[in-house]
Amino acid sequence: MFESLTEKLDGIFKKLKGRGRLDEENIKDALREIRMALLEADVNFRVVKDFIEEVRLRAVGQEVVESLTPGQQVVKIVYDRLVELMGGTTSNIRFGNRIPSPIMLVGLQGSGKTTTAIKLARYLLKQEKRVAVTSVDVYRPAAQKQLSQLGKSSGVTVIELEGITDPLEMSELAIQEARRRGFEVLILDTAGRLHIDMDMMEELKRIKDRILPAEILFVADAMTGQEAVNVAAKFNELLGIDGVIMTKMDGDARGGAALSLRAVMGKPIKFIGVGEKTDALEVFHPERMASRILGMGDIVTLVEKAQAEMDEKKARELERKIRRHEFTLEDYREQLVQIRKMGSLKDILSMIPGLGRMKGMGELEVDDREIVKITAIIDSMTREERLNYQIIDGERRKRIAKGSGTTVQDVNRLLKSYEELRKMMKKLSTKEGKKSLRRHKFPF
Repeated sequence: MFESLTEKLDGIFKKLKGRGRLDEENIKDALREIRMALLEADVNFRVVKDFIEEVRLRAVGQEVVESLTPGQQVVKIVYDRLVELMGGTTSNIRFGNRIPSPIMLVGLQGSGKTTTAIKLARYLLKQEKRVAVTSVDVYRPAAQKQLSQLGKSSGVTVIELEGITDPLEMSELAIQEARRRGFEVLILDTAGRLHIDMDMMEELKRIKDRILPAEILFVADAMTGQEAVNVAAKFNELLGIDGVIMTKMDGDARGGAALSLRAVMGKPIKFIGVGEKTDALEVFHPERMASRILGMGDIVTLVEKAQAEMDEKKARELERKIRRHEFTLEDYREQLVQIRKMGSLKDILSMIPGLGRMKGMGELEVDDREIVKITAIIDSMTREERLNYQIIDGERRKRIAKGSGTTVQDVNRLLKSYEELRKMMKKLSTKEGKKSLRRHKFPF
């Protein structure tokens, strides 16, 4: 989402770092460019104005002008201000003392509330919460059926209430049923409209007054830009919300809504949706997001994703195989599948510090379908071939290509990349390889 903004800021900071000394005129020029970059990213113009003034006041201080690395000092000031702009600290979800704790999801139709309800439930299940979801949307055709189907396919319990047409009665009955079945949290997927209307708001107010939710979370579509901020502010004014879940953060929107929300309405972004899968929901960390925006990567989130998908026993077994040079095509396939579970390759690469700024990375097109193709090719091999790739001759390559719906050239490319990977692993597993790795000075 922030790719364009990141590239522009990176160019601005490179010019600043290239100067031995900075004066007020240099800083003024840089801030003018930063201002334009933020406005082009669809950040609220008042937020941009305040942001630039805050950075200017800090950047013209003696600690920057007289610093040995003034350019880096300015980058740090911009980073700190971005963190503050997005809330400063992570805002956790609150549950209160009631059992079950009701959490209301509100927002306009099409913002992704129903999918987000399942994503949030999946997240809470991983936090070892006993959670269920229910739909109190009686207006959208098949809303409850959609939630039920999503729940079944993702392992989330859905409390279904058939034959009831009053959202207030549905809310109360769902809470009673969740309490009876021992759930700690109940997520309510409420009705939306194409635009705000007072009937909708009155209905939501009545549900709020009846069930006393622990949290009311507004689901905002990041693709709608500043309109998402305006609608969120209106919901907060009329209903009172506790936070925001920003959906479709993996899209190609300019990202200004995420940078404007906290400043405009004083409510935190608590979660972000980063994909279509039901586990593609992340806690929003202002400091990590600021780091991504400035092209510094997000290694903490990357490690967390890896730990969530990693089987410790399998990891130890893989390490043993690499040491003994026994890394097979079966192992190769399994590792690719594990990487794919962590998200899109482009997102994963963007989290590696400095990688986005390396020469040529900006133009790199990462196609996740390549992993699908590679796994299909390996799946078309016999077990003997997967364990001993050297027996794969010309005839076998033709058979594998035909069985996987690919070409012989695709099979050749896979085997070549696998051979190169084995050579690299063999080299790094030696004493000299480990010493070389320790001596290597990475650009990030």
